[in-house]
This record gives sequence, structure tokens and C-alpha cells, in this order.
Amino acid sequence: QAQLVESGGGLVQAGGSLRLSCAASGMTVSMYLMAWYRQAPGKQRELVAEISNLGSASYADFAKGRFTISRDGTKNTVFLQMNSLKPEDTGRYYCSGKRLMSTYWGQGTQVTVSS
Repeated sequence: QAQLVESGGGLVQAGGSLRLSCAASGMTVSMYLMAWYRQAPGKQRELVAEISNLGSASYADFAKGRFTISRDGTKNTVFLQMNSLKPEDTGRYYCSGKRLMSTYWGQGTQVTVSS
């Protein structure tokens, strides 16, 4: 059974940085479309960034220039480096992996940005 476990969230001041990690087991991240989503209280879950099995990355407009998605095949882990954080980046961040008819989700990690 595939499993995704996120870590790295926390409380940070505006302008600060965080690096989120998504450790995978039971699946190989380089074979999946891996993505980070986030959900703020009272809002719908939204896509932050994704990286294809070929290593091509794409970002939501709000993430461009501030966030970087990457993966480490040796660690079977996907990362989200977040810089210049803003209070509106506050939310729960989820990792997902999609391939063919299968999609897996982690439990999420909380990110809180104070002003």
C-alpha cells in the first residue's frame, strides 16, 4: 500500500522560508505525477505545484518565483521549498501522487505564516 508522509510545516514570520518534505513508501515518486496542494480554512483545496515523471515542474501563479518543487529519487521524497512566505500562504499542505487510475494523498502538514 502506497503511503505519503508530509513534514516540515510550522509557524514562520512573513518573509521567511520553509521546506516541506513528502516521503513516499510503496511507490516510486519518479514514476508518478507528484504534487503539492494546500487548503486554507473555509477554502477549497488548490494546486500549488507539480512535477511530472519526466521532471517537468509547473506552478500556480501565486507560487511562481517563490516556491520550488523538486524530488530526490534516492530518498524517494518530494520537496517544496517556500520562500518569501506571506500570511495568505497559511494553510494545510498536502502531497499527492497520481499515476494511471491511482491517486494517493498524505495527511498534510500545517503551515502558518504570521504577519
